[in-house]
Amino acid sequence: MNRQQEYVLRTVEERGVRLVRLWFTDVVGQLKSFAISPAELETAFAEGMHFDGSSIDGFSRVQESDVLAKPDATTFELLPWASDTESSGRMFCDIEDHSGKPFAGDPRHVLRRNLERARAQGYSFMVAPEMEFFYFRNGDPTREPEPLDEGSYFDLTLADITSDIRRRTISLSEAMGIPVEYSFHEDSPSQHEIDLRYTDALEMADNVMTFRLLVREIAMEAGVYATFMPKPLPGVQGSGMHTHMSLFRGDTNVFHDPESRGLSGVAHGFIAGLLHHAPEITAVTNQLVNSYKRLIYGTEAPPYATWAHNNRSALVRVPVTKRNKPSSTRIEYRAPDPACNPYLAFSVILAAGLRGIEEGYELPPEATSNLFELTPAECAKLGVVPLPGSMGEALDLMEQSELVHEALGDHIFEWFLRNKRSEWLAYRSQVTQFELDRYLPSW
Repeated sequence: MNRQQEYVLRTVEERGVRLVRLWFTDVVGQLKSFAISPAELETAFAEGMHFDGSSIDGFSRVQESDVLAKPDATTFELLPWASDTESSGRMFCDIEDHSGKPFAGDPRHVLRRNLERARAQGYSFMVAPEMEFFYFRNGDPTREPEPLDEGSYFDLTLADITSDIRRRTISLSEAMGIPVEYSFHEDSPSQHEIDLRYTDALEMADNVMTFRLLVREIAMEAGVYATFMPKPLPGVQGSGMHTHMSLFRGDTNVFHDPESRGLSGVAHGFIAGLLHHAPEITAVTNQLVNSYKRLIYGTEAPPYATWAHNNRSALVRVPVTKRNKPSSTRIEYRAPDPACNPYLAFSVILAAGLRGIEEGYELPPEATSNLFELTPAECAKLGVVPLPGSMGEALDLMEQSELVHEALGDHIFEWFLRNKRSEWLAYRSQVTQFELDRYLPSW
């Protein structure tokens, strides 16, 4: 037993923890959990805990159902919303198959594998997502969502309920070891943003999963509903998960080069890889039918594969580097939305960037125009490549992608395509209120 596991056992005993919740995710990024008593912890660390994988989307078939959850002691945290009399903690788990090998259907393993590939080249992958979400008065899908405020960018509303909820969310995030960099009211009514501070991609994926649950739990305590649905309201901006990223070698940010507007050749290759493969990874970074209601012309979401310095209409933006701080050099990928599976999204983003470095992709010219003000025809004349316009188109591009197949592995690649094609077919078979309003009276 290692020191971290001993620390968990000691903390559980000293803090009177009654339950330890073992967390993991299914392929689409839904958080799953089962609880064990403290008496089972040593066994869990040494042998793992069996559970039926056939009941989890994208895991095992019935005839090979048993899998093992091996808790990662470095992820232990006390749950801050538990009562004083029912103290509980949580740990993320790595999933193994019945032979003790990493389970191919475990998204956390997929990200570990891609990070190990980067590490073999001397890189560590650091990310910082901007988490956007909405608060509504209820979460009843049969009723139109009702915002709690009519605020916009950076509005300071000290007295309203959402400011109190957001403050509590930040406080409990910090209590669970999730550092927050910024928070503010976003553009749309009742839309908010909380930016998480840079860390290693695996730790950040765990943090994103924790953060999404925490946001919902605190909203529920306040009697309201929080959602990370990309586009819950028509006519306003949707929610993105703009992700800042860089590669480090030791303590050195290898994206930095003071002689080339602050960006190194490694950064140029990474951006070129992202742009080249952006259409085929979009099904993973934007995995819902609803995601494509956000990625459309006329909104602030980027529908074209372009890059630029400090131009928010580009898909890949190079933010201004802080003065005398080369470690802050980074790029921002603006397509992902907060409903993605972060383990898989970070995996395909990293794979695309590494491919650009390895194969020496040439970086296309920088976008100098405000793409939000150009028509699709004008963008076509510039030769910029559009992102997929629907889940169906995104899945077609993903299916042809050797890069995505390799990044996700056979198991998840094939299951993801089957699951999402079924979702797309179910959506296409619906008759919407828009169609009835537009066509029924006239045709």
